[in-house]
Amino acid sequence: MMQTVAPKTLLTFEEFLAYDDGTDTRYELVDGELVEMPTESQENCDLAKFILFELAKHFPIALLAYKDIEVEVSGRRATCRLPDLLVHTEASKAALIGNNRNLITRDMPPPALVIEIVSPGSENRARDYRYKRTEYAARGIAEYWIVDPEMKQITVCKWVEGQYEDTVFTGEMRIVSDIVPGWELTVDLVFAASS
Repeated sequence: MMQTVAPKTLLTFEEFLAYDDGTDTRYELVDGELVEMPTESQENCDLAKFILFELAKHFPIALLAYKDIEVEVSGRRATCRLPDLLVHTEASKAALIGNNRNLITRDMPPPALVIEIVSPGSENRARDYRYKRTEYAARGIAEYWIVDPEMKQITVCKWVEGQYEDTVFTGEMRIVSDIVPGWELTVDLVFAASS
């Protein structure tokens, strides 16, 4: 379960970047509020690692990020997300050179693909299907995948003329992606990796 940390006032993006509570706790910034990101379930971690290894068959390792990058997005107030997986474009990767933080700000080119694995709970479902979907679309990210272990489906959101068009893949359907055109896996094969 996510926990919102209650600062005295809402944080700006610059205050978030400077925030240090002396722990290794990971936070997202959501409309100016710090939201603690708890450790994922073993199933979600296994899914993320499996997808990462499959992506490594199609992209250089340097273009992949696994739970170690932040993406500034638009919200009502300052918002910064920690995606489960990310595939850089050459431009988004190059924009990070020389930075002391693995952070894609809004003035940098967007990555090619962001993947979120839905954690159990209605709050997490709304965050991944509704809020992050809107934020990543506004950021111009070409594809956003929502991997849903509970529903056993993968939703591929493709950015078309300023908004996402969704395709839901289930069962023996092969996941079709413009970013990973050689992807041969079915949804069942992806979810079998975590069982």
